[in-house]
Amino acid sequence: MTSTPTLTTRSRPRTPLPLALATATLLLLSGTVAHADDDPSVPPGTEPSASAPVDVDPNDLDLKLPEGATLAEPKVLDIKTVVEEQSGDERREDTNADVKFALQAEVLFPKGSATLTGDAKARIATIAAEIDTQGATTVRVFGFTDNLGSAASGDALSKERANAVHDILDSELNNPNVTFEVRGYGEDYPISSNDTETGRKKNRRVEVTFPRTD
Repeated sequence: MTSTPTLTTRSRPRTPLPLALATATLLLLSGTVAHADDDPSVPPGTEPSASAPVDVDPNDLDLKLPEGATLAEPKVLDIKTVVEEQSGDERREDTNADVKFALQAEVLFPKGSATLTGDAKARIATIAAEIDTQGATTVRVFGFTDNLGSAASGDALSKERANAVHDILDSELNNPNVTFEVRGYGEDYPISSNDTETGRKKNRRVEVTFPRTD
């Protein structure tokens, strides 16, 4: 198997990654489970349903285009589904194009360490099996930390953790021709507030992303 050199990017944006959990309604597909708190603005049971169309009056003046106006080109909107463990330790996001697994650092490593636990290796092996199922040939492994400690130490730890996850994935995959992009981003790109331990726990994570084919 081949592996690209690991690089650390330090652009230091302070806004969270656009995971679309707070800005987009999740469209749930058959067989996919999502928790109600994935989008608290949408109560359970009120999601759009193709089996209950809304009656539209074709003569409604508000629905008519102004004279000379034309419709925009049609777009295929990305559909995202999210499955998260009750504990929040592991999260899977599926879109039309990609699959992303986000694992909190606490379930993978001892505090402040980049040495994987035995349970972590089993979790990563499950992700490797999904990569094989999808037939992916490119995989991104990104490490992240909270903002405690120095930025330099966070960068180093996040990169070491990403490398550790990569090593297990590399050994578990059946395809010898997978190319990896492995990076450590430290405290960059938080997905939650670093003002509380609950938020910092979410920010301490390793993400594994790869294209989907099914």
